[in-house]
Amino acid sequence: VQLQASGGGLVQPGGSLRLSCAASGSIFSINVMAWYREAPGKQREWVATRLTSGATNYADAVKGRFTISRDNAKNTGYLQMNSLKPEDTAIYYCKATIRRTPSSRLSDYWGQGTQVTVSS
Repeated sequence: VQLQASGGGLVQPGGSLRLSCAASGSIFSINVMAWYREAPGKQREWVATRLTSGATNYADAVKGRFTISRDNAKNTGYLQMNSLKPEDTAIYYCKATIRRTPSSRLSDYWGQGTQVTVSS
C-alpha cells in the first residue's frame, strides 16, 4: 500500500489550497483518513480526521477553515484549506488506517508529505 500526497505549494495569506492523498495497492477498506503537519522546529501535530462513518474532527487551530473529505471510489482523501495563515506553513502528511484483506488487521500508512508555505 502506498499513499501519495500532493497539492502543496506557495500561497498568500488568506488564500486556499486543496491537498490530496491517493491510496494505492492492495486495499480492502480504508477506515480512517487523517492529516498531520510538521512545522520547522516543531513536532508533528494532528490536523484533522475523517472516519468511515463520515464523522470529522479538527484541531482547534484549523477549525472553521479546513475541511477533510474522502472519495471512497477513488481511495483518495482531501484537505481543503481556506483562509490560510503564515502559521499554517508546514509539511502536511496524510495517514490512512487500512485493512488490506477482509481478514487482515488494520494498519496505519503514511504519505510522503507535501510542503505548504503561506507567505506574502
